[in-house]
Amino acid sequence: MKRRVVVTGIGMVTPLGTGVEQNWEALCAGKSGIGPITKFDTTDFSSRIAGEVSGFRSEDFMTKQQVRRFDIFIHYAVASARMAMEDSGLKIDLGNCTRVGCITGSGLGGLALLEKNHKTLLEKGPNRISPFFIPGMIVNMVPGQIAIEFGAKGPNIAIVTACSSSCHAVGEAYRMIKDGMADAMITGGTEATVSPLAVGGFCVMKALSTRNDEPQKASRPFDLDRDGFVMGEGAGILVLEEMNQALERGANIYAEVGGYGLSGDAYNISAPDPEGIGAVNCMRMAIDSAGLRPEDVDYINAHGTSTKLNDQMETDAFKTVFGDHAYKLAISSTKSMTGHLLGATGGVEAIYSALTIKNGIIPPTINYDTPDPECDLDYVPNRSRKADVKTAISNSFGFGGTNATILLKAFES
Repeated sequence: MKRRVVVTGIGMVTPLGTGVEQNWEALCAGKSGIGPITKFDTTDFSSRIAGEVSGFRSEDFMTKQQVRRFDIFIHYAVASARMAMEDSGLKIDLGNCTRVGCITGSGLGGLALLEKNHKTLLEKGPNRISPFFIPGMIVNMVPGQIAIEFGAKGPNIAIVTACSSSCHAVGEAYRMIKDGMADAMITGGTEATVSPLAVGGFCVMKALSTRNDEPQKASRPFDLDRDGFVMGEGAGILVLEEMNQALERGANIYAEVGGYGLSGDAYNISAPDPEGIGAVNCMRMAIDSAGLRPEDVDYINAHGTSTKLNDQMETDAFKTVFGDHAYKLAISSTKSMTGHLLGATGGVEAIYSALTIKNGIIPPTINYDTPDPECDLDYVPNRSRKADVKTAISNSFGFGGTNATILLKAFES
């Protein structure tokens, strides 16, 4: 019998707020979470803006000891997992603990903790490095710590595929349930790299927007005047479950995970294939695996980074995959409001896509002021839109030419 997979719990921390309610309200209102960087002195940086998380209290979700030991990207993930598990109502006990696992994604891990301990090494010597430095920064400590917190003893892995990391994580979690390796998975991603080294690295690549005087207008996907992406931070965690289990316990179901695609460009370490072949293959795989046709898709949460190369490539890929239907699709980039959360983006945007289906509201692409002739589709400009969305896909593409697409659909028993 075919095993179906549904979303029963969601939790998130982003520049738009802590928790799903704050995020969704801000998203539908077209609110930007981007502002001047406050975490460090940006005087010498060409880009001095980011989507920082504000008002978040780690102590609300972790012990003081845990807060000291772990980099904040783990704080964001544990907080989001707590919210998602509470939302789902899923209880893990001796009877089911080996059937519940955790897969998460992150691109760079605990970079801020690395910077801090490297400074300690240089100034005070190796004996002053924290004994919790290594476990406090490694990427796989996210699913490890979440599993420890909730007693999930099923499959436990971390995925590092740059900006595709958490979309791949959600996809692989979906496959594990579908294939019978688990009955429930805690999945998604987290990132917290608004730090001197990360921002400086992207600055010298000339990847970031330098619209420093207008931070809330800096992330402008598909707009003619886009000049680079804006860094963001946060986490998005989902609880996925086998459908019958979810129905039996009366769980609230946001959407069904219906398909998953992944591919490689085999083209360049940082630039996308200009013909978008990897993106095309990825979307087609997700749609085919769901047993659907391109014209069945109603909405796309685009990768939409606000860079010249990505937005044109992704638009061209939409036209290749969907043909004439591309002009009937609603497409938006929520990065216009959150910034680019790198390895966390797929988890966050999967949640936004599920909420779009559940609530019948499509979030906008804000700062869409000057249409680009090369990007001529419906990007839901500047205002959210009420719509009956039955099927949505969410794209994430990463350095190295790694691509992921998740397909979500309205749940029907």
